[in-house]
Amino acid sequence: MGFEPTPLWPAHVVVASPQEDSRGVFMRLHCETDFRAQGVLQRMVQTNLSRTRRRGTLRGLHFQIAPSHEGKLVRCLGGCIYDVFVNLRPESSCFFQHFAIGLDEGGLKALYVPPGFAHGFQALTKEETVLYQMTDYYAAELSRGVRWNDTAFGVAWPIADPYLSERDAGDPDFDARMVAGFVECWSMEANQV
Repeated sequence: MGFEPTPLWPAHVVVASPQEDSRGVFMRLHCETDFRAQGVLQRMVQTNLSRTRRRGTLRGLHFQIAPSHEGKLVRCLGGCIYDVFVNLRPESSCFFQHFAIGLDEGGLKALYVPPGFAHGFQALTKEETVLYQMTDYYAAELSRGVRWNDTAFGVAWPIADPYLSERDAGDPDFDARMVAGFVECWSMEANQV
């Protein structure tokens, strides 16, 4: 398994190294020791799976507020997605910047999205299956979203007129008050690295 840095540290593209023989393929998708060597100290505590059945569907941009330390390791197991995260850490030099990558069912690449980043993806094919490993438990009362096409972020989604859930369609533009209290949480995390 390898790690490719993104311009928005501490986010990484995680690349699996498949081992192939006459039986098929084996690959390690997560190793706590390898993640710790990259400065990711939180453990993966929850695994989620989403299936999307409509091309153009957009899920996001989602995050959890303090005191959550929710990070995600996102991998596409079926189909193809355009995966995006946006830095919502006000103290960061890359505040409001985003990173996007195509992930597909080959599953060799995954995206580690750290706490303090909003995350979303758009389905580029008819059916997608996405696996998320989480560094914190989902808490509905801490769950938030920001508008997928907030001009402050400048994300160029591949399909301009997405299919959205009612919740995602109603998400507001970003407001700094949304992340009040995060700076302290993320600063503690940074001091551990």
